[in-house]
Amino acid sequence: MARIAGVDLPQNKMVWVGLTYIYGIGPSRSRTILGKAEVTETTRVKDLTEDEARRIRKVITDEGRVEGDLRKETSQNIKRLMEIGSYRGQRHRRGLPVRGQRTHTNSRTRKGPRGSAVAGKKKATKK
Repeated sequence: MARIAGVDLPQNKMVWVGLTYIYGIGPSRSRTILGKAEVTETTRVKDLTEDEARRIRKVITDEGRVEGDLRKETSQNIKRLMEIGSYRGQRHRRGLPVRGQRTHTNSRTRKGPRGSAVAGKKKATKK
């Protein structure tokens, strides 16, 4: 089982697809990593030799931040925006879209489910 950057890669996928399971590595970065590590892209993860896995790990650690470090940096950037009170920070704090999208319709992912505008039926009081 190949474990790279603290993530277990799926066994039956090709290596370039398996690397995309690591946070911070997409398809293009995955292919450049494999090129630098001199590993064939179409090799299955289960067929990786220990030497190839070691070379991939080395390239990933040399390249830059992935997984925990990247997640921590992203959350710190968002916290910083909220602390300085910037417009983007306020949008993060309120749970609204940050990048200028419309909110009259759409943006249900950020805002959550619709609150119903219909008032509940009043219960009759007993005399």
